Amino acid sequence: LLTMGTLESSHLGDFINIVFGLSSVAQVVLGRQNFGQHLSINLGFGIGVTLGIHAAGGISGAHLNAAITITHCILGNLPWTKLPAYVIGQFLGSFTAAATVFGLYYDALHEYTKGNFTVTGPTATASIFSTYPSPYMSLPGSFFTEFLATAMLLLGILIIHDEKNNGALKGTQALLTGILVLGIGLGMGMNTGYAINPSRDLPPRIFTAIAGWGTDVFTAGHHWWWVPLTAPTLGSLAGVFIHKIFIDFHNLPPPAMGRDTFTRSKYSI
Repeated sequence: LLTMGTLESSHLGDFINIVFGLSSVAQVVLGRQNFGQHLSINLGFGIGVTLGIHAAGGISGAHLNAAITITHCILGNLPWTKLPAYVIGQFLGSFTAAATVFGLYYDALHEYTKGNFTVTGPTATASIFSTYPSPYMSLPGSFFTEFLATAMLLLGILIIHDEKNNGALKGTQALLTGILVLGIGLGMGMNTGYAINPSRDLPPRIFTAIAGWGTDVFTAGHHWWWVPLTAPTLGSLAGVFIHKIFIDFHNLPPPAMGRDTFTRSKYSI
């Protein structure tokens, strides 16, 4: 029952998160920027993350990002046996979110593309669902962008939840995490679309391959698809390392805080 609850809550959290994010991209692209611009997309993902954390936080600890979940397992904060439930829930939520946004904007997609779904070109629409590097980006530059953006994500999350240092006020963590994602999009979104989350990128990519965009979704951008899987995971570990070196190793838990409270704070990500 606990495993099923973890899967279902992760599913719902990521579904909410990705529906808000992808639908904001769809409205900007298909509306030809008459119904929003780059800021709209950043706000959509920020709001989605905030609500997704609130939806999933009570049961699964608000794990919406496979890179962060894997990082917890590597650090020993989460048993490896729980990883499948989290990741399956995240991937199912993201996949069904992509299908939902596809249905929501089905007519607009056909009007915009004349029924020709493409990954590149003047009427490309695959980027509504998954990330792709900008044409000027090299593969190493794209990898570094995702690595750095995810390192900043993890560093920010750890700072927000660090009760030993100067953690956020209780109840504000979800909102601040949404603002953190908004900030990453505003400052680091141009190069690659800031996937920063394997759960956000791969399932919608698989959906687009099935729904009419074909295998080009895996070959575009110098076979870009593997970067949003690996770079965020490595960046997540780097964010933890930075936090430990510059903050965590210099602080001790306050006397009033017991072991259980400290452990909870780590899982609240």
